[in-house]
Amino acid sequence: MKKIFVSLLAFGLMTSVNAQNATPKISFKTSTYDYGKINEESGVAYYSFEFTNTGNSPLIIQRVATSCGCTTPEWPKEPIAPGKGGSIKVGYNPAGRPGPFAKTATVYSNAETPTVILQIKGEVIPRVKTVDEIYATPMGDELKFDKIHFALGRIFLGKTYTDTLKFINKSASPVTVKANTQGLNFLQVKVVPEVVKPNQFGAVVLTYNPDKREEWGFVVDRFTLSVNDKALNSSPLTITASIEEDFSKLTQKDLENAPRAEFNTLQYDFGTVKSGDPVQYAFVVKNSGKSDLIIRKIKASCGCTTATPSKSVLKPGESTEISASFRTAGYSGRQGKTITVITNDPKNPTIILRLTGNVDKVE
Repeated sequence: MKKIFVSLLAFGLMTSVNAQNATPKISFKTSTYDYGKINEESGVAYYSFEFTNTGNSPLIIQRVATSCGCTTPEWPKEPIAPGKGGSIKVGYNPAGRPGPFAKTATVYSNAETPTVILQIKGEVIPRVKTVDEIYATPMGDELKFDKIHFALGRIFLGKTYTDTLKFINKSASPVTVKANTQGLNFLQVKVVPEVVKPNQFGAVVLTYNPDKREEWGFVVDRFTLSVNDKALNSSPLTITASIEEDFSKLTQKDLENAPRAEFNTLQYDFGTVKSGDPVQYAFVVKNSGKSDLIIRKIKASCGCTTATPSKSVLKPGESTEISASFRTAGYSGRQGKTITVITNDPKNPTIILRLTGNVDKVE
């Protein structure tokens, strides 16, 4: 009788241990899939990640979370017995998402490893846009442009820059298109062809000369077109650029002998003032280089801020003040105003000075 009791006790202990060791395991054939190239207009692309429960108790997929709303998962909702398998079906919608992509789907379960990350990747080949989609910006009643902004970016003195905007004549008759650049001697604009037939394409070709612009830093310029001698003054074409000095050809010796702009500080915190009280501060700049420092331009971030240098050319070792003021009337709360200083210092030609602080509203 005693032997029977001991045997039953041992069997019970083994059963308890086996129950405690019963664990589902999720094993995927692969955790990544590369779609390669797919077309944007082809609709949702699917892939099924196959897995097997290699554990010794039922596997339950609790949820699957994706990294993007463009990716949708499907998974089995019923428990999966040991030795059985299933799949996580992942769909990727390429519409409106041209270019390379990489997305993840995180699988949460009761497995020994409770979270598994699956990844899909590939490249979406953009669909070919229609003419109406490309040329969607109207100019008057006849023309439609692909864009109306010449973004030249950084441009340097001593060079000229060319850019082109394209358009289509959507009217039923030929049109004569001309550019009005009066007073803008730094621009040359040519319309090709000058007479554009119905549904024919044309181009506005811009040549920009920064030397003749006689300005520094960020600039915005505009000019208008006329169609059949009718001025389109309400629809100007815009040009933006940052005019800078080209230091790329300076030798090491040139750099060693160059000017250097050294400021006492780049930021002044005026603390807290009442609205209407003026804020004033004098930034000090010293030429610690070996040749003349020229202050090319000083520009404030808004009309409420002004900055004036005592002198614009500094010999080596000389210093000067840049008197900055901020008119606080009409302002309240935390404020931050900037002053852009452009010099001929090749290592640091553009410097941003800041006035920061709090303005209390006067009741």
